[in-house]
This record gives sequence, structure tokens and C-alpha cells, in this order.
Amino acid sequence: MIVLQGKGISDGIARGPVCFLRRLPDCTAKILPDDVEAEKARLTAAKTRAVRWYEALAEECRRNMDCEAAALMETHAMMVEDEDYAAYILDVLADERCNAEYAVRAAGERFAAVLSASGDACIRARAADIRDVSRRIIRGLTGGGEAGIGADAPVILAADDLLPSELIRFGKDKILGVLCREGTGSGHMAVLARTMGIPAVCGLGDSLSVEYDESFACIDGGTGQVVIGPDQAALYVFQRKTQESRDRKERLLVLRDEEDVTPDGQRITLRCNINSPDDTAAVLANGGRGIGLYRSEFLFLAAHDRPSEEEQFVAYKAAVGAMNGRRTVIRTLDIGGDKRVDRFDPQTERMSVRDHLRRPETLQTQLRALYRASAYGNAAIMFPLITSVQEVMACKRLCQNVMADLDREGVPFNRATEIGIMIETPAAVLIADELAKEADFFSVGTNDLTRYILAHDRRTGKALESHRSDVLRAVKLAADAAHKAGIRVSICGDMAADSELLGTFLAMGIDELSVPPASVLPLRARVRSTVVKNCTLEKLEY
Repeated sequence: MIVLQGKGISDGIARGPVCFLRRLPDCTAKILPDDVEAEKARLTAAKTRAVRWYEALAEECRRNMDCEAAALMETHAMMVEDEDYAAYILDVLADERCNAEYAVRAAGERFAAVLSASGDACIRARAADIRDVSRRIIRGLTGGGEAGIGADAPVILAADDLLPSELIRFGKDKILGVLCREGTGSGHMAVLARTMGIPAVCGLGDSLSVEYDESFACIDGGTGQVVIGPDQAALYVFQRKTQESRDRKERLLVLRDEEDVTPDGQRITLRCNINSPDDTAAVLANGGRGIGLYRSEFLFLAAHDRPSEEEQFVAYKAAVGAMNGRRTVIRTLDIGGDKRVDRFDPQTERMSVRDHLRRPETLQTQLRALYRASAYGNAAIMFPLITSVQEVMACKRLCQNVMADLDREGVPFNRATEIGIMIETPAAVLIADELAKEADFFSVGTNDLTRYILAHDRRTGKALESHRSDVLRAVKLAADAAHKAGIRVSICGDMAADSELLGTFLAMGIDELSVPPASVLPLRARVRSTVVKNCTLEKLEY
């Protein structure tokens, strides 16, 4: 029996045979061709094939209702055409008059090295993405085959560093768990593993020897422990861990219909984030009190063309109706940055409400569908990336125009549908008291608020410094302004599911948290055991 210790990046227990990923070597030796222009043509063709491959994989993810993986593959397709990356490849071709394979490898290594040297963990994690893209282009140049698993039954997949596209392509049906010599917990592979429910351990280094191929192993994605060839005692321990995990889930299920209230009587409503109407089943199964954030952009991502009013109405009605009267907050279209929709022109890092208001046709169509859906349940409309009072007033005028049109047409809708806004920019925080006079509710988008406060590029991944006092102070400023105006405030970013911050949010008087469905029951247990009078705002102190 051999015990290895790595870093657990996706919780869960897996038992089964280890199988090392079989990758064909990429032929990237430096060659001096006679015609460099011909190499540029080969490169262009290979990049086109790479984009089509990523888009096809994204389409497959959408068919399986895995919108997060689809969006990631769309982002990889964008990276193929990244201006700086593409320019570097051409510079290598021109300067060294070499073959395209070598130039792509040089560019990939250069960009991955720069990203890996960053002091920011989420930027370092992007190195795997650029390697993924470079390998895909090289494969298009050489005609090499795909990486494979040399087994018919599901395995614990081992590799130096599993690429995001590889994890998506193999899927949960073929992978029991993942072992990597390299990698971080903030990379896209780790995020996908957690989303897919696949236990994963990274950072094993040279201790993960190819000699363990086909060996039986047990892995703990929470502690990072890996046992190769476990004896009976070790098997018993892992069996017990598996049973404890099941027991823990069963104990939490008892709380599915319990109230979100602390021992000293303070209430906080736990709602869920969803990407499509199909996610409502998980909301109900986990006892969510409704939907705090329906990301409508994924409906656009999944469509081959802009979804029509009728197509949007059907989706929104399904989500609203499934909640059986529980509140469903639907965010209007939020695209750009890491969410690529080819039917729109992403001139900026992210399209804001002001961009949609300049060209209101798409937003007006969406609002018609939203108001029509409001007749079938408890719906609310939320506008993202607000930066001024004028934007809120313009959105409200557009809503009034839509309601007037529906009135004239005799189409039923709920005139009392609430209109909320997202607080996710420093500008919105600074004028929160004015915004609160125009909105029916606030939702603090802590992911983007953190990035904008700390000047993180949205495309570099999730910021990891959400516990900083400056970010939390911004949240409190927004909450105080909302409560002074008599409106409710919720949090819908990653911070909402952070149990370590629950006491801080309760002390702030946050009214609602919107979290992934799987986070509801663990958070409810924490709420029901937290005494608010013992909570402080010490995290806001410098």
C-alpha cells in the first residue's frame, strides 16, 4: 500500500483502477520550410479547425444542459483568435522562418510561462487554458489523434495536468476521479470537476508515478489523500468516509422544508442561482426558497440565433411556473467577457445596460417575454451592471412602454412585477442611496464587484480575495442604503455561499442569499446554528 498526499480540489470519494491519460506526442520540432507564407496558410486553417472543434464541443455541452462547460469552450474558441497570442505566433514565424507547429508551441509556452509567474492564483490558473488552445491548434496542424483512455470501464484518470476540454470530452460516465501532478484548485479543470461532481486531487508531483497505471486506488478529493493498492484497513476507512458523506447528505435533507432562521430569530432567505428552467428541479430538491438569479444569457448562448420573444417566454414561464409561487428573479441579458455570444459585437469587455439601452430592440423583446411570463407566477426583473440613476430610470421607462404595448394587445401580465438592480460596480456602491429610491430591490453581484474594486480583468477567472475588508465594506454600504430606503438586499455572487462570511452577512442584516442549489442545505444548517448577537463586523476592520 502506498499513500500519496496532494491537494484536494473537488470533494468526494472515488475508488477504482488508475488509468494514465494517453496523449499522442505533438510533432513540434523546429523545421525551416521553404515557404513561410504557406505555413501561415496552414496556421489559418488549423485555427479555423480549432474554433470549430471548440464550438462543436460547446454545442454538445449545451445539449447535455451543461451551460457552464459550454461557456468555457466558447471562451477557448475566443482564445484561439486572441490578438496578442496570434500576433506572437506570426512574429515567431517571421523572425525564425520556421514551421507553424513550432511557432504555436513557442507562443503557448511563452504565454503559459507569463501566466504561471503571476502573483495572482486565478491568473496562474489560466496557463492550463492557453496550453489547451495551443495543443488544439497543433493537433489541427499535424492531424494527430485525440488523447484517450485505455479502458472500457470508468477509471480514476491520471495525468500531468488534465485540460478542461479533456475533462468535458470524457465526462462523468468515464471518469470516477482525477489525479494530477500539477494544477491548482482555482483552474477551470478544478471548477468543472466540482460542477460535475468528480472527486479530484492535484499537486501530486513526481509521486504520481506511471508505475501505478492499472493499480486499484482510493482517493479523497476533500483531503487530497490518495492510496494506491489499499489494504483492508484503508478500504474500510474509505468505505466509512463514503457512508459518512451519504449520512451527512441525508441529515441535511431533513432541513429541506425547515425555515431559514437563526436561534435568536433573525431570518435570511436562501434562494438559488440557475442557468436554465431545467435547473429548477435541483432548486426544489434542495429546498431553495425560490430563484434569486436566473442567468438569462445562457438561453442566448444555447441558441443558434437570437431567441425569439416566444422562445424566451416559454423558458421564463417554465422557470416561474416551476417555483409554485416562490419568487423568481430573472436577470436581463448580461453578455461579454467570459460569456461569448456570436450574434452580438463584444467591442467592450462586457456589455452594460447602457449598451442595451442604446440599441433597445433586444432588451425590449426580452422584457415583453418576461412580463408575459409574470402572469404565471411570482416573477421579478433585474438589470445588471448599473452605474447611474439615469440608467435605472431609462430601464423603468422601457418597462412602462412594454407594459403599455401589452395592455393594448390584451396580453396578460403582472403590473406589480418588481424591478431590481445589481450592485456590482464601485459607481453603484457610491450612489447606492440614490439608486435605492428607484429600485424595488438590490442584488449585490460580489464576483464582479470584487473584480472591479481590485482591478481584476474579468477574463482571468474568479478573484480569490473576497474576504478583504474593502470588498465587504462596499457590500455593507449597499446594504445600509437599501435598508434605509426600505428595500431588500440580497447577495448572488460566490461570497453568498461562503459559510465563513455568513455571520458577517447576518450582522449586516442581509435579507437574502442566492447560491447554487447544492449549497442551500449546508448553508441552512449553518444559519440555524448561528446566533446573530455573537456575530460581529470585525472582518470589515483594517
